[in-house]
Amino acid sequence: MDRLKGKIAVVVGAGSIGPGWGNGKATAVMFAREGAEVFCVDRNAAAAEETVKIIASEGGKATAFTADVSRAIEVEAMVQACLKIHGRIDVLDNNVGIAEVGSVIEASEAEWDRVFAVNLKSAFLAMKHVIPVMRRQGGGSIINISSIASIRHLGISYVTYATSKAAMNQMTRTTAVEFAADHIRVNAILPGLMKTPMVEHSAGLAASYAKGDIEAMWRARDAQVPMGHMGEAWDVANAALFLASDESRYITGIELVVDGGITLKVS
Repeated sequence: MDRLKGKIAVVVGAGSIGPGWGNGKATAVMFAREGAEVFCVDRNAAAAEETVKIIASEGGKATAFTADVSRAIEVEAMVQACLKIHGRIDVLDNNVGIAEVGSVIEASEAEWDRVFAVNLKSAFLAMKHVIPVMRRQGGGSIINISSIASIRHLGISYVTYATSKAAMNQMTRTTAVEFAADHIRVNAILPGLMKTPMVEHSAGLAASYAKGDIEAMWRARDAQVPMGHMGEAWDVANAALFLASDESRYITGIELVVDGGITLKVS
């Protein structure tokens, strides 16, 4: 449909931690399928290259870039590299995140700092360096991937994850207002319980749900959702596509919940 034809999209976290489709990987491929040239950023060079190969095999255009986006110098290098190749940035999708299990009395200071650096500081740094670019070129769309854990307790104790994502929501709102006059839209997507490689490879989540049994965890998570099943990465990618496209040109500062109805439940 070419909904992103002619646009340059930066997807941060475009690789996947393991086999299958993570949110960032699916979003990068979706953007390319809809006509964007995608700048695929990931800390894992091989993961970013894998996404680029998928896009190229489908006739799309993409470039891989390796960066730890919790570090300012690497984020600045990322933006400059994209500008050198493409000359502009129309879409920024902030899709990195980690989940560490533990309550306020269980989480260590080091875990708190690490989760906030990866989940929140990365989006702050990316917006800090991309917004001036979008401002000069006359606008753009920024999508921050948050979580429904930011707005309610899900029965799993991971205070660092939930709190960092709640802070991301507020950062999204305030940034949306501050740069709306520059035609820069800033929105958040709040995925619910998703079946992705990141969840599968989180030992803490598996232990919390089913004493380490991955298949039992999947069944338990399916049972929590009113629709009867978890979402998948393509559900997040479809939401990101809408927010990246001109179809959402009058939408900014929202929290788009993609959760199969779980946040509507009392328990």
